[in-house]
Amino acid sequence: MQALILAAGLGTRLRPLTNDRPKALVEVGGMTLLERNLLNLCSQGVTRVVVNVHHFADQIIDFLNSRNWGTEVIVSDERDLLLDTGGALRRASRYFVDSMNIAMYNVDILSPIRLLDLEAEMMVSDAEAVLAVSDRQTSRYLLFSHSGELVGWHNTKTGEYLWVDKPMDEYKAFAFSGISLFSPALVNLMPEADHPYPLIPELLKLAKHHTIKYLEHNPEQWLDVGKPDTLQQANQFITRYL
Repeated sequence: MQALILAAGLGTRLRPLTNDRPKALVEVGGMTLLERNLLNLCSQGVTRVVVNVHHFADQIIDFLNSRNWGTEVIVSDERDLLLDTGGALRRASRYFVDSMNIAMYNVDILSPIRLLDLEAEMMVSDAEAVLAVSDRQTSRYLLFSHSGELVGWHNTKTGEYLWVDKPMDEYKAFAFSGISLFSPALVNLMPEADHPYPLIPELLKLAKHHTIKYLEHNPEQWLDVGKPDTLQQANQFITRYL
């Protein structure tokens, strides 16, 4: 398996911690977020990891070069233009091989979710992508049919809906957990990375003709440490789940 760690973000929710460093190098439990997630992916058998960089990119590159990670680590440089989640995945695809699925992992996520579980769901359901989700409160929901296929997206703050085809009266709504798995063939169908664009709207377009499923996990076994209040919970979470 191969993976992309999204580490290019500006980390605005963590200011002032990110005034002089990237979010990826903020420490939790005595270890940077980037190191925790790199070691996590390596322990799961990931043989190639791409890390995208933009904000304080040189710090991340120096950190990656400071040790042997036991796996191949490649930098996807976005210093010229921050590409958002969809553009980042498409840009990084140039570094991946076509024979292995591609995991995508937000650097500010802590979770014991196993990529092999996502891959098993992909194989069983003959899907081209699987998104880790949970039943928790959020302002933006992914919507799935009762057979588990991605059918829409809902922003509860603005009231906006995006649909794969036509609006549906019945669906299951879940919060996206920032961990996903894609077939290389599906990623190659995304627009070229010559401009920034988010991932979810592109997945909704692709879902009209390609199967995109979900894997539900326990919401207690997941923590977004990209904001100060949850950063304070990280030590307890690490002790309990990681």
